[in-house]
Amino acid sequence: MKKQIFHLFMSMFLIVNVSACGTSSDPENKVVKKKVDSEASNEVKPEKLVIWEEKGKAEALKTALERFEKEYNIKVEFEELGIEEEMYDRLRHDGPIGNGKAPDVVTFSHQKVGKLVKEGLIQEVKVEKGVLKAFNESSIKAEMYQDKVFGLPRSINTSVLIYNKKLMPKAPETMTDLYKIAKKIRNGDVYGYHAEWSGFHDAYGVMAGMGSYVFKDINGNLDPSDIGLNDKRARKAAAYIQKWYKADLIPKGDSARIEKMFRQGKLASYWSDDNSFSEGKDTGMAPLPKLPNGKPVKSFMEVNGLHVTAFTKHPYWSTKLVEYLTNDEQAIERYEATGDFPSNKSIRNDKAIKGNEGAQALSIQLQYAEPVPNIPEMKKVWGPMNSAMNEIAFERAKPKKALDEAVKVIKKE
Repeated sequence: MKKQIFHLFMSMFLIVNVSACGTSSDPENKVVKKKVDSEASNEVKPEKLVIWEEKGKAEALKTALERFEKEYNIKVEFEELGIEEEMYDRLRHDGPIGNGKAPDVVTFSHQKVGKLVKEGLIQEVKVEKGVLKAFNESSIKAEMYQDKVFGLPRSINTSVLIYNKKLMPKAPETMTDLYKIAKKIRNGDVYGYHAEWSGFHDAYGVMAGMGSYVFKDINGNLDPSDIGLNDKRARKAAAYIQKWYKADLIPKGDSARIEKMFRQGKLASYWSDDNSFSEGKDTGMAPLPKLPNGKPVKSFMEVNGLHVTAFTKHPYWSTKLVEYLTNDEQAIERYEATGDFPSNKSIRNDKAIKGNEGAQALSIQLQYAEPVPNIPEMKKVWGPMNSAMNEIAFERAKPKKALDEAVKVIKKE
């Protein structure tokens, strides 16, 4: 009898226990479980993290870092360094020798990602897909190398058309229209348009818009052995560029001279990736006009991202910091403080963006922009292609000959 009572008791206990377990499948418990899983980490929470920020931009970090410290109870220190060579040189020096001076998080242009990965200076950033989907797809692509993500976009930029509304009341929608306007305006030392097409950076937007490419993109990976800069589409683009120079429609001079001409009313419009201008009501900003083939100019895109170093002892919490500093709230705050345009999709309809003509123009042009290739082989391209475009622009060589020679040099190096 005692045995029967015991078995009956155990059966009732199991039924109640199973029923209780079943309730854990309801939506509320799923949310709790997901939160626990997402926060799960075997990594001990550090007392402090260190971030290296671009010179002149750390002020915009302070409020965000204060909130991060309060939310996660982790102190964050920052240091301002030159984003190009200074930060890179310091990381190469301090990281490998293990002197404790290497940071946990660094700011770099996406163009250095391939090089940084190959040299073992940064590590893969492991975040949920939902985090990646919050950003412009091209900006995430810019932060990828060999199918892995190595940073999250902090800011993004590309070229747009800046124009004088007195000389050009409305921004032209096509390059064909702009060509006609430029010919009409051209008189003495007055010009209608300028683009640095004698250099590869700006010229590539025309080449890509006409179907050419730097390196062949094969399922998201760039093949440095397949260069498209001398194919028939590139040659056609180069011939189109040469047409503008032949007609004496592009003024000579560096960026300082071009900006001075614009301010003096001697230049109606120019192609620029310096979108920090704040001139008066007579200055307009628009997406780049469409090419004669009806396609948009595919200007080069530059992305500044936050990256977790290979030397941090706290990769989990460093990644948390990168996520936090690039989320939607921090992105719009940074834009308002520095003018750095965010890559976050959600900000497109923010009043700070929608109410700004320049921000709207940039937002539209970014839909067509392509990231500068971030593989190390890209450094071989700039010199030969800058020389080729200079020769083409000033009619010292025909497009085919100049481009063939450039690609030959690139492949030889």
